[in-house]
Amino acid sequence: MINIIIKELGATVYMVFFSTLFATILGFVFGIIATVTSPSGLKPNRIVYKILDAIINVLRSFPFIILIVFIIPLTRAIVGKSIGNTAAIVPLTIAAAPFVARIIESSLKEVDPGVIEAAKSFGASDGQIIFKVMLKEAVPSIISGLTLTIISVIGYSAMAGSVGAGGLGKVAITYGYQGFRTDYMVTTVIILIIIVQSLQSLGNYLYKKLN
Repeated sequence: MINIIIKELGATVYMVFFSTLFATILGFVFGIIATVTSPSGLKPNRIVYKILDAIINVLRSFPFIILIVFIIPLTRAIVGKSIGNTAAIVPLTIAAAPFVARIIESSLKEVDPGVIEAAKSFGASDGQIIFKVMLKEAVPSIISGLTLTIISVIGYSAMAGSVGAGGLGKVAITYGYQGFRTDYMVTTVIILIIIVQSLQSLGNYLYKKLN
């Protein structure tokens, strides 16, 4: 049992790490664009903001289990297959990216307008205001939001185990539920609880440290 759990724990870490990485990159891009083009942004653009806002809302509306099936053609086009750990990264990324985008957008909008105006008065460019003022001020809030995102991705990765991916979700479903092995199920749940609690504690620590 130990060997199986260690192997699938590694699969979970693999899926969560890369999907969170890609989702963070996409989320930062979309979040910054949404912030800049919003009615109160540095470069208001109603059309761009409305389109991006609609895309983010639509993607956030999909239940993850439906999203996995819905984007199977896209997953095949990107990784060449629709099942497995690598294939699961595609829907995991698409599911998490809108949440990251909203986190970035809300965090940047929480920055004190007075700080932004002060930067403008010193002749800072829009790029400097975004990356050297707004993002710097929003770091604690972003860290807190990304912590919640990682925890959500862990939950999604467990769900992906029901449709062909590996990881702890596969252990719980295949060996625990379908194999009638309560010990597998209980061990998996305990490991997930420990991981989530550890990540939340680390996120809280970093938030307090950086705030």
